[in-house]
Amino acid sequence: MHTSQPTVSEHLQNLEHDLGCRLFDRLGRGIHATAEADLLYPRALAILADIDQLKEELAVVGRRVAGELLLGASSIPGEYFLPGIAAAFKKKYPDVSFNIRIADSAAIARAVLAGELLAGVVGARFSARGLVCEVFRQDELALVAAPKMELPAAISLADLVNIPFLLREEGSGTRKHIEGALAPHHIALGQLAVVAVLGSTNAIKEAVKAGLGCAILSRYAVLDDIAGGGLRRIALPELDLRRDFYLITAGKRSLPRHYQVFLETLRTAAAAA
Repeated sequence: MHTSQPTVSEHLQNLEHDLGCRLFDRLGRGIHATAEADLLYPRALAILADIDQLKEELAVVGRRVAGELLLGASSIPGEYFLPGIAAAFKKKYPDVSFNIRIADSAAIARAVLAGELLAGVVGARFSARGLVCEVFRQDELALVAAPKMELPAAISLADLVNIPFLLREEGSGTRKHIEGALAPHHIALGQLAVVAVLGSTNAIKEAVKAGLGCAILSRYAVLDDIAGGGLRRIALPELDLRRDFYLITAGKRSLPRHYQVFLETLRTAAAAA
C-alpha cells in the first residue's frame, strides 16, 4: 500500500472514531476483527466497486457528445449562419439537439453572465467582468434602399442625415456598431431622420422594400435580396462598416463535453470562412 504502519494505525483509529465502534480487538501483538468489522468489510468492498464503476461511467460521459445545446444568438448569426453549422453538427453527432434563443446582443450577453446560457454569438463586444469575448466571424454592414427610392449609387454622410432612415432597437449589435461608426464623424443617431425603430432585421428589410426608408444592415441579411433585385445597395465611402461577431462565454463556467466540441466546431468554421 506504500503506507507506513503508524499511518495505517492512525487511519484505522480515525475510522473507528468516525463510526463510533471498535473494528479490531488488539490482543498483544495481534489484532482480531470485531463483529462490526465483519459487517463493514463487504459493504466497504461494494462502495469501492461502486466508486470504480462511477469513474468508468463519468469517463464515458466525458467522451460522449450528446445532450441539448442551448445557445444564445443575435439575429444575424441566429438566422443566417448558425442553423447551417448546427445542421452539419447534428449529422455528425445525432445525439445532440439544439435550442437557439434569438434576442438582441445585449440580452444574450446578460443571459450568459446570469448563467441562463452557457454560450452565445453576438454582433457586439461587451467588456463586462466575467464575460469572455472572442472574435468569431467578420461581417460588413451595407446601406440599402428600395430600387424605386431615388438615391444615387453613393452618398455622403451629409446626405445620409437627410434621408428617411430605419433603425434597430436599443441593445442591437447592428445599432451599436452604426453608432460607433458615426461617432468619429461627430454624428449621433439622433441626427438621423429616423422614421421607425423596428425589433428585427426582417422587419426592417420589409419596410425598406416597401419604401419607408433606407437602413444599414448586415450583408448576410441582404445578399440574396440585392442579387434578386428586391434591394439596392448604396455606397457610403466615408464610413467604415466592417464589424466582428463574437463568441461569448462565462469565464468561470465549466462547459459540458458537447458544448466544448460544438464551440470548437464554430471556431473551425470561422477560420475557414
